[in-house]
Amino acid sequence: MMKIKHIFAIATLIPLTSFLLPQKTMAQEKLFTLEELNFGGNKYRTLLPENKWYAWWGDELVRIDNEQCFLVDKLTGKDIRALTDDENNERKGGAKASTIIKDHQLYVVDAQGKEHQLTTDGSREIVYGQSVHRNEFGIDKGTFWSPDGQRLAFYRMDQSMVTDYPQVDIFPREATYEPDKYPMAGMNAHVVTVGVYDINTNKTVYLKTPQASVCGDSVATSAPIYFTNIAWSPDAKTIYMFELNRDQNDCRLVSYDAATGNRMGELYHETSEKYVEPLHPIQFLPWDSSKFIMQSQRDGYNHLYLYSKEGKLLRQLTSGPWVVQEVLGFNAKQKSVLIAANKYHPLHRQIYSVRISNCKMTQLTTDDGVHRGELSASGTFVLDRHSSPTQPRNISLIDISSGKTVKITHLLQATDPWKDYAQPIFECGSIKAADGVTDLYYRMVKPYNFNPEKKYPTVVYVYGGPHAHNVEASWHWQSRSWETYMAQKGYIVFILDNRGSENRGRDFEQATFRQLGQIEMQDQMKGVDYLRTLPYVDMNRLGVHGWSFGGFMTISLMLNYPDVFKVGVAGGPVIDWKWYEVMYGERYMDTPQQNPEGYEKASLINKAGNLKGKLQIITGYNDNTVVPQHCLSFLDACIKAGTQPDFFAYPGEEHNMRGHASVHLHERITQYFEDYLK
Repeated sequence: MMKIKHIFAIATLIPLTSFLLPQKTMAQEKLFTLEELNFGGNKYRTLLPENKWYAWWGDELVRIDNEQCFLVDKLTGKDIRALTDDENNERKGGAKASTIIKDHQLYVVDAQGKEHQLTTDGSREIVYGQSVHRNEFGIDKGTFWSPDGQRLAFYRMDQSMVTDYPQVDIFPREATYEPDKYPMAGMNAHVVTVGVYDINTNKTVYLKTPQASVCGDSVATSAPIYFTNIAWSPDAKTIYMFELNRDQNDCRLVSYDAATGNRMGELYHETSEKYVEPLHPIQFLPWDSSKFIMQSQRDGYNHLYLYSKEGKLLRQLTSGPWVVQEVLGFNAKQKSVLIAANKYHPLHRQIYSVRISNCKMTQLTTDDGVHRGELSASGTFVLDRHSSPTQPRNISLIDISSGKTVKITHLLQATDPWKDYAQPIFECGSIKAADGVTDLYYRMVKPYNFNPEKKYPTVVYVYGGPHAHNVEASWHWQSRSWETYMAQKGYIVFILDNRGSENRGRDFEQATFRQLGQIEMQDQMKGVDYLRTLPYVDMNRLGVHGWSFGGFMTISLMLNYPDVFKVGVAGGPVIDWKWYEVMYGERYMDTPQQNPEGYEKASLINKAGNLKGKLQIITGYNDNTVVPQHCLSFLDACIKAGTQPDFFAYPGEEHNMRGHASVHLHERITQYFEDYLK
């Protein structure tokens, strides 16, 4: 069965042919509204696929609803009984130490409920226990408990040397000054140290990292070291983390004594002519604490490597022109690691088991599409959430206890919640990149009543930046609901993942190094060339839209190809990378001092005079990701050049519109194309 399915997918997806989903006829017509399609809409949940929420309690599967938790029979998928209050408390782990932050200070609350104050100098400028380095390098939190719950590692961030960006809250009678600490490329960055609190001694030591010769002290410097992916040894005595230089081309895995803060050794060292990007902490084998797994894309793709705790490479566990997308965990009985990867095809995500001893890979999921797994405590069971281009959601339980055969229990197969609506046509295919070699994948969304004899206005939706992708083999090829709204109004929407986007390997993503926007535009224009070959695309009515990096791409395309794109809507756009933040900006562009030519080429300021078509720029008035300086500086450049973009700001909103403001935003985007492209 698996082979048949895979042969079908390879025969239909990899060539330029496409999947067409079954559509409604005119007689069945029921149209969507933005209130139904947009996440901020008041009817949004009515069109979401049916769902169920599960969690693992050891190896027991628990279903959670609004009122109760139920123990689930893993053989049948049916509820056995509701959990008692005592069982629920046990499932949640019972009383244990936790952390809180109040008045800028970090506290630990022990299992008895007693508070321990760890810090006294916390402030807006000295920040404890929160994520640092602007959430780059895989960082999403600032506290890390040891396995025995007796020690807490935490970040201390000194951002006193970082310039304030002058944000303003306009809603009080007298607007108030609410600045953000925003380190721009080439300027001072914050300095981070790592503290370790011992709950038994009530004392804190600081790791003696290269830039912290005195524990707890921070030194303003133009060349900080980034600390990321903090991990504990199983015996809770050692802390491991990756240390990355400011140029982000020299990465070291270093161990520290948790009791003294002393540096113990360097276990791994990786350099690059472009950049190294550590995103995952090391993981020790649960059955052998002398070995750990490390992720790296040093061979060109993100793969797993087995090391001894002394830092000796034992073997590479996975290899090939595909990406390990996630490590789900371990199965101690079978001595294997379970992963999600796109080994089968770049747009598909399957779950695999990899034997540590011989690197043998076994595919555990069989259906084409995108699988996201969650392991039970022993790794014996996998809760698999799956969707495909034609299937909105499946939930299954995979039993791998035998080590030979896989047993699957179906927990949910959601019906199509859009079945009563006139759905657009969702297609997927591939074209060659501007290098003439690399495959790029696209999605195309057509009106439900598409007529190949007609010519349609077409909008290119673009993101194009790193650590994101727009096209995958999930429901509707991962189409955004706004595309459905546009198709319903008579547009074709075209989406292409250019080089620079994720899940295609190191060289694919790093092709844009020091020249953001340039390779991406070349690839997007290959997509435009493809559109030219389609008789139903009206090339005189071609638009472009994107947000954030996609906003940067939208304006870049409008200004570099002014005779191609008639209308553009750019949201939260980067205008000049010298105004973007240090960690992200310098990774891909180096500093403005190191790469003035690259910054000048990517800047949109000096191209403002090229604007010919209609361009609307939209921003959150209090955007703290792409600060308003970008948009306002571009408007100033357009004034000086005599060009006429349109501009709209959302007061109080940040980088993305929240709540019902998102409905207003997408109606505004749509209306702009209706006014000037149709």
